[in-house]
Amino acid sequence: MEGSEELERSLLTQPWASVCFGESTFLAKASFRDTGYILLISDLSSVWYESADAEAVGQRSKELNKRLMVPVPAFLHRLCNLMCPLLAGKPDTATSFSCHRTASGLSLHMKSELSGLPFYWDFHCCPAPVEMVSHHLVQPLIRMSLVLQYQVQELTSLLLQKDAEIEDYRESGAALSRDRLRTEPFQEKTFQQKSMAESLPLICGVGEGQAFASTLRQLYMAVMQQEAKQALKRQHSVPNCVSFCWYQKMLRAQHPLQKPQGTPTCCLHPRRMKQHLPARQPRWPPPQLRNPGSLWPRPSQRRRRGFLAERPLPPTLRVSAPPSIQEKQCRAPMHLLPPLLHFLVDLVLVMVPS
Repeated sequence: MEGSEELERSLLTQPWASVCFGESTFLAKASFRDTGYILLISDLSSVWYESADAEAVGQRSKELNKRLMVPVPAFLHRLCNLMCPLLAGKPDTATSFSCHRTASGLSLHMKSELSGLPFYWDFHCCPAPVEMVSHHLVQPLIRMSLVLQYQVQELTSLLLQKDAEIEDYRESGAALSRDRLRTEPFQEKTFQQKSMAESLPLICGVGEGQAFASTLRQLYMAVMQQEAKQALKRQHSVPNCVSFCWYQKMLRAQHPLQKPQGTPTCCLHPRRMKQHLPARQPRWPPPQLRNPGSLWPRPSQRRRRGFLAERPLPPTLRVSAPPSIQEKQCRAPMHLLPPLLHFLVDLVLVMVPS
């Protein structure tokens, strides 16, 4: 369990890389450890992943490489050495990759050599859950767009200050020595309209994933590292009151009448104190019901005990209600992911200062 959590944390801080398998271009990121690996691949229309522990890697290596007798950590180290150059944009010529899409997922086949023997490996990727897509793509892209928007606002403010400074120089009698350096005052609205008209046709094209992976790697890593720090702070800021409450509850269960130190008197429940009081004498004669064959109490007893509120529902009424609209949307949101991912990538690329 700890190994899988370490892999997931490591994968969050890994940047996306643009990779090509045949004629198809994908975004990919991976994390390798001695305990296993996680691979995440996307074409901005679908997202696939595979998570394999050391046991699964050892079993698959025996099936694909029967002539190789390599320990699992060494095998994982070899996989990492073959995948890292590909993710860094420097694929090894001695290693070939091919992918095959199926209705159930995506298969990635790798062929290389190890100690003079052929080395094979297959990544069997299945569709990634919505939570993983949100953590690795949707949330980082939204945060990156906010960071870039803040940078644009700061640059706009700086340009307006520079224009005011230049205007002050002109009013004081300063003149340019070279006429070609003269610029017009910055107009924010005109700049935005011109930038949208020129940049959108170039960005909303086929290579948008490649531009996202190459231009914004550092920003993506910075955003994810900051998110990891914030998550760690939230984890350590949880008060340590749970263990104290559990300790007090344990003391009350062992000694119901003894007040633990620091426990208010109201914490001793009256129901637990009743069992230590002397037993009451039974009433004689016992109260009789109106109808001896009926098990229904009197109306006054029903009102006093809340009998009608505690009465179980008939079997015909115990039918689960149909799922609400919100539940339906939470169960099948995958059709919304491709346009959302394309929109966020285009939004981030538009705001990148050229």
